[in-house]
Amino acid sequence: MSSSRIAAALAALLALAACSERGPLTLMPVAAEIGTVHDVFVATSRAYTVDGLPTGQRGGANRYSKLSIAVPPNREPGSVSVPTELPDPHNDFLVTADQQFDKPDAFRNALRASLNEQSPREREVIRFGLVFIITFAEGVLRIAQLDLDIALPGVAVHYSWPSLASALAYGYDRDSALFARDGLEALIREIRRAGTRHLTVVGHSMGALLTMETLRQMSIAAPGTVHRTVNAVVLLSPDIDVTVFQAQARRIDPLPEEFIIFTSERDRALALSARLTGQATRLGNIPDASAVGDLPITIIDVTAFSSGLGHFTAGSSPAVISLTREMQSVSDAFREDRAGRAGLLPGTVLTVQNATQVILAPGQTRAP
Repeated sequence: MSSSRIAAALAALLALAACSERGPLTLMPVAAEIGTVHDVFVATSRAYTVDGLPTGQRGGANRYSKLSIAVPPNREPGSVSVPTELPDPHNDFLVTADQQFDKPDAFRNALRASLNEQSPREREVIRFGLVFIITFAEGVLRIAQLDLDIALPGVAVHYSWPSLASALAYGYDRDSALFARDGLEALIREIRRAGTRHLTVVGHSMGALLTMETLRQMSIAAPGTVHRTVNAVVLLSPDIDVTVFQAQARRIDPLPEEFIIFTSERDRALALSARLTGQATRLGNIPDASAVGDLPITIIDVTAFSSGLGHFTAGSSPAVISLTREMQSVSDAFREDRAGRAGLLPGTVLTVQNATQVILAPGQTRAP
């Protein structure tokens, strides 16, 4: 691929990214009276400014906090809006409270308290890592959006690792994903020590690479620990080389019982990533499950619902969100056998060796 074509592709990607709403977190406590408040526990290995604001640079040990986000009533599922002028709690995502923890123990105790507020069945944690052209603020707000739109059980925890939030910093972000492995492993330990009964790890884009690399290093240090510690893994649009993923999965073996990958052949960000790395595809835009058919995983193909950049279809498409909510619940679905879980979604269900592939399509009836 010529340098001029790469530059043109990057320019197009930047233009698409600029279409999304982005901005800093805005504190407005009274927004709690209008919006639906969702608490998001946050761990980050980003460096901070002298004014206490997170940056895209790499920091040291994890810093911990809990942010309460008011999700506005006037919005479409899958959308996130931030103030462009005066904050409007009827239309904007706003922070109602910001609690910083000076030590991991304080974070763990607060997380334990939130878990204890749940019913025994729902004392679980959904741990997210979202990235690629995404800021600290965007990640936190996206978690609040997903928490509401998909009606996730348990407590949401976000790991914000150092990203410069620019397509031109792709190389820096890949290195940051490797840098952040120890921080993510430390967070997983804190979550387990807080007493969660079920841990689901969700990684998006390059955050999926971070997820797999962290689980791999945990397995190298103590074989079998991932299977005992992590109950489910969900990779959204994973920006991972397919052969690298296969090697990671072999080292992690056995994989967590529930392992789901959302893919789309219309993912323009991954198409560019594949070109930049000299590959035909990345894991998140493979055309079928044959390349990973030897692994006991479930692939959910959302190509038919992808538009625009197509890099976050699972969390931004109202149609896909609606289909996901039709499941009895995310946690119940995770606990069923893979074939049974696949049947909860409308679409074509295929079996490729050990893998199950669900191809979602608009207007299809639920698979038998």
